[in-house]
Amino acid sequence: MKNTWLIQGLCAAGLTSLLTLPLTPLTAAPVLGPEGMDFYSPPTITAGNHGDLIWYREANIDLGKDAPFTRSWDVAYWSVDSNGRPNVVTGSVILPTARWSGTGSRPVLSYAVGTHGLGQRCAPSLQLAAGTDYEQANIAAAINRGYAVLITDNAGYTNGDTPTYLAGESQAHAAVDIVTAATQIPEAGIVDDQVAIWGYSQGGQTGAWIAEIQQDYVPDMNIVGIAAGGTPADVPYTSFNLDGDAGSAFLLGAIIGYEAEYGSAMPLYELANNYGLQQIEVGKSQCVFESLFNFMGDELAQYTLDNRPLSDLITIASVNEVLTDQNLGNVKPSVPMYMYHGQADEFIPLDQHIDLKDKYCAMGSNIRFQVFPSEHIATQFQAAPYALDWIDDRFAGKPAFSACYTGQPEPESTANPYDGALIFTLDNWKLDADIRLGTLRQNVILPEESTFYADSDVTNRSLIGTLNVPQFFTRLNIILPLDVNLTIDPTLPTSGYVELDTSGDLHIDGNAYTTVKVNSAGVGWIQIPFGCRTKEPAEFPITFDGPISDLGGGNITFSGTTTFSSMTGCGLFNGLFTVLMSGPGQQYRFNVSPPEPFTY
Repeated sequence: MKNTWLIQGLCAAGLTSLLTLPLTPLTAAPVLGPEGMDFYSPPTITAGNHGDLIWYREANIDLGKDAPFTRSWDVAYWSVDSNGRPNVVTGSVILPTARWSGTGSRPVLSYAVGTHGLGQRCAPSLQLAAGTDYEQANIAAAINRGYAVLITDNAGYTNGDTPTYLAGESQAHAAVDIVTAATQIPEAGIVDDQVAIWGYSQGGQTGAWIAEIQQDYVPDMNIVGIAAGGTPADVPYTSFNLDGDAGSAFLLGAIIGYEAEYGSAMPLYELANNYGLQQIEVGKSQCVFESLFNFMGDELAQYTLDNRPLSDLITIASVNEVLTDQNLGNVKPSVPMYMYHGQADEFIPLDQHIDLKDKYCAMGSNIRFQVFPSEHIATQFQAAPYALDWIDDRFAGKPAFSACYTGQPEPESTANPYDGALIFTLDNWKLDADIRLGTLRQNVILPEESTFYADSDVTNRSLIGTLNVPQFFTRLNIILPLDVNLTIDPTLPTSGYVELDTSGDLHIDGNAYTTVKVNSAGVGWIQIPFGCRTKEPAEFPITFDGPISDLGGGNITFSGTTTFSSMTGCGLFNGLFTVLMSGPGQQYRFNVSPPEPFTY
């Protein structure tokens, strides 16, 4: 019966016309695929099972600077869409070249990507080859753990097709079928003894869907745990949050994806006006950060005949059914889950993900849910080490302790309301900083309680913020070792330019302005008050150019040199303090990182 799966599926779907295409009989030996984009036009196969490898080829994956050495392949394999029809999906398989140092076989991680965009060039496999995938930091981190990492493109990135974006069941099938396909690559040596799933946003939806369908779809696959963050669990509710808001591009992309998956049940082209038809074609050609800014703030009513709003469109029975069919929380997860969300998530509402957690917990599921302090994008990367540590424990066979009931009050969203601008708020982020005084050649380390606050408006490309540094003591050798009480006072706001470009790179160019005050000096509690300060504020240039992943990953570091003006208010010691503390060549390093999450 298994060998007739494909033909039965084709016939049931009314796709027997595909059998007029060139057919390749399924054989035991996988087939090497062609070079270039021809790889994305796999041959039609006359029989097989979901997870069967159609063809493969060696790939060159670029995971960025300092990435581990890897060997990788592109793959094309059979899967199943949300309607039970067979489809062809492409993806990437990445292995560390370093030998697995743990017990047993190398663990397998199916990494479910977030939104990439509907243009074929946006496919993860193509982005990874080009070194432009915005999730490469997370993928590299997983490779560094020693895992075999598999990344499905999801359905629709084959030549001539449209991605079936946010069709949850199809994505879940693709993410587990790539595991089966990867075991068939000659010389890769991949075995699926232990499998974990990790995904965020669209990938979080994929992961949660796998938790619900695993027992029916791949009951023999040993999935030891699923980490799923930023999950759109209630699609109709999330759709209203996106419509006319900062994330409206994701709603347009979903509707295009649902039309590709469900056809006339999502009558996209019948409902769209001429402007809408134009925008659909634009959306189908763009990658995620292009679409994010291009469609930001648009309402669906702008694209529809008679300007019908979402509240009207969702009353169409087939449209409502398509959207509600994506909802999660209907089946008890088959494996332990690590769920997480950003408290300031402006795209995917926090409360609907908490509702999913509550549903799973009510079913007796093994759930751990953590809330991170930041918005959607930063959370994706801040959470990476937490998700990977949790996955490490599952691969190590450690028990997963459920934290369904913590006694904590339900967290409320701190997302910025959309008012024509997408603003990333860095609310009391940790400031790890030091200043090396040029003349004294000594480091002044700012106290651990130091924080940085900023509103980064990536729509209007402006940054405004402040440094918050408590008064502190430091030891300086001024003729003899002295305990010096200092204040780093933000005289003017930190301000400048900030941009998130269409490649997912972050650019910051601004300045922080502070007055350095010497409050007292002495030995221990015996202090002589001074009250002297730099005559003019010191200007600390803050510049950064790098991937957006560095924001949540705590890798935003500003460094350079500045000049301290002459000192004033020191009385008889003005000259001494000016010689010792003023002048050019004052080196500084400021690193900002988000606060810790909490378990709910």
